[in-house]
Amino acid sequence: MSEKNEQGKRAARDRLVQQRERAKAHERRRRTLIVSSAVVGVLALAAVVGVIAANTGGKGGKGKTAGPVVAPSGASGKDGLAIQAGADNAPSTLTIWEDFRCPVCAQFENVFRDTFHQLENSGQLKVEYHLATIIDGNLGGSGSLRAANAAACAQGAGKFPAYHDILYRNQPPESDDAFADNAKLIELSGKVPGLDTPAFRSCVDDGKHDSWVKKSNTAFQNGGFQGTPTVLLNGEPIFPKKGTEPITAANLKKWVAEANKGKKPGTVTPAPSGS
Repeated sequence: MSEKNEQGKRAARDRLVQQRERAKAHERRRRTLIVSSAVVGVLALAAVVGVIAANTGGKGGKGKTAGPVVAPSGASGKDGLAIQAGADNAPSTLTIWEDFRCPVCAQFENVFRDTFHQLENSGQLKVEYHLATIIDGNLGGSGSLRAANAAACAQGAGKFPAYHDILYRNQPPESDDAFADNAKLIELSGKVPGLDTPAFRSCVDDGKHDSWVKKSNTAFQNGGFQGTPTVLLNGEPIFPKKGTEPITAANLKKWVAEANKGKKPGTVTPAPSGS
């Protein structure tokens, strides 16, 4: 009788252990699902933000009467709406549509900046920047427009890449329209050697390229894009992913290398001082 009782106790303990293991396995599966959902959510966040921006941007834009369209020197691409960084004959082209008030654009640039410059400086890639003003349309204000005009003024001085990077490194919160203040944009130009000149200040204060920026934003709205940043490698969307592969620095280098296979690198000229 005692032996039967002992066997019964062991069986009960075994069942209890099995129940605990099943409970642990269920909890592990539940946590895995939660983590997987979070990762997918993070990956999709930029795209969702971009869709919202694209669908609402431009509805609230008010401003002074547009003057003549004055493209910055060296503007290229269709209708002269792109500002290029990198060699003209680089075998691959990265097209980026962005807004200086867009927080996802800043995150993107601040993560991939060094990779872009490395690929540009080795003649593998040229980057064509297109400027949009969708955050002004979403939230009101004029910081997107004012910053884009100032960046175009920097292009006229041969300092666009450096000033572009400075703006993103010093981007205010999305709801803070600090870039609407020309004095702030001129102050930031002091971080780029040789940019803060009377000619640059006049260009910024006069809104010399405002109409060009507005024309660029219209092209963005008419282009069927999903939001900013929109990133295309040789015309193929790669943000937030290319096919099933997420965009990372390593993947971007790999994609460019694959696209450039068998092609000569472009002829790289020295960057302007301060770039």
